[in-house]
Amino acid sequence: MPADYNTPPHNLEAEKGVISWVLMDNETMWIFEGDGILHKDFYQKEHSSIYEAIHQLRKDHKTIDVITLADQLTKKGSLSEIGGMDYLYELSGFLISTAPCAEYSKIVKEKSLLRQVLKVCQQITGDAYEQKDTIQIFDDIERRVFELTQNQLGEGIKSLEEILKGRVEEYMAIVDNPEVVNAKKINSGYRSIDNMLAGFKPWELIILAARPSMGKTAFALNMLTNVALQQKKSVVMISLEMSSESIVDRIMSEVSKVPMYKISKGDLSNEDFAQMGEAMEELGGAKIYLDDKGGLTIPVLKSKLRKLKIEKKGLDLVIIDYLQLMHATSFIGNRTQEISEISRGLKELAKELEVPILALSQLSRAVEQRVDKKPQLSDLRESGAIEQDADAVLMLHREDYYDPDTDKKGATDVCIRKNRNGAVGEIELHFQKEIMKFTEKEKGGDKTY
Repeated sequence: MPADYNTPPHNLEAEKGVISWVLMDNETMWIFEGDGILHKDFYQKEHSSIYEAIHQLRKDHKTIDVITLADQLTKKGSLSEIGGMDYLYELSGFLISTAPCAEYSKIVKEKSLLRQVLKVCQQITGDAYEQKDTIQIFDDIERRVFELTQNQLGEGIKSLEEILKGRVEEYMAIVDNPEVVNAKKINSGYRSIDNMLAGFKPWELIILAARPSMGKTAFALNMLTNVALQQKKSVVMISLEMSSESIVDRIMSEVSKVPMYKISKGDLSNEDFAQMGEAMEELGGAKIYLDDKGGLTIPVLKSKLRKLKIEKKGLDLVIIDYLQLMHATSFIGNRTQEISEISRGLKELAKELEVPILALSQLSRAVEQRVDKKPQLSDLRESGAIEQDADAVLMLHREDYYDPDTDKKGATDVCIRKNRNGAVGEIELHFQKEIMKFTEKEKGGDKTY
């Protein structure tokens, strides 16, 4: 028989089966909760109201049967709307056995998802007929489809009690298996930085800022290889300044320890090539992805990262080099407002994709007009919104950049100027410029305050 395109997908028998099974055995709610069943997943309004009442009884730790369910529906003034006690008794006797019941909730959820697909299609069709902005339409399409793909269909705002219930299990896991918790962290690979920041968290925007030639791109690439090679995580580098080939050359220099100037000039010995061969083998299996296309806006970035996350079945860290080279979605005319829109968009994207974003940023020339050249938060170029949106701000300072005669050749201060979840302070690294690599000092070289 041809499909009935006038009736949304649903299965009333499966809906009745779910409710009947709960009335027969309250413990089956564990199965339904595991499948993510919500009252809005039921097509028939009466079934939706009944399951909502069941869910409330569950939250109140009460027995779920015809009597308690009828009482709960009476309190809401909806008992007569669902068909009264007679319909509840009919549902309670709907199932003869519970043998095939495990599939009922999956059927209910599947039909609910199909109805949501139809709803999204209707919204897209409406947007097209209304002739809305094309870029905005494409962004809305990707966002809606991504939400369906990720099955992010929770109830949204939660109470502290609900969140705490989930956190208690996580706290217990930390006590019982701390190594499992650590395995989920995204670390920079630098002990002192990771101790202060407690790793990069999935919803965070981390800013790495410096004046030109301080080594911020090299430092970001060091963290990229640390995450990809040491932790076996997936990392994407969005470069708006350098080509992918140039980035690969820098990574090769760092990993192979062949000086960058030799790679750039093509002055390679057999020994150099052998070292690079070993590096290629190590990097070959790494989950590193590069993009060097210019003209990047937040909607375009969203599209790329959503696609990558779905295709590669996960994404652990995003690096953007650098923030000031991105563009606002429309011409604003005020660069400060444009940067504010970009930084806010990056923070929202980190939360939406549940992935930390490390964004590089330029500093203003105000640094060089002071006696003390160490950068401060006020030196962030073009917008205070960057400081506001960021969860952590790291700034690089090299004394030998300003004073070639200093005895601190290669010494680099990583100044943690903002840390939403911990202390701020300064950490000293050593920069091996010839291979574009930052290395950590021995213990005792850090200052926190």
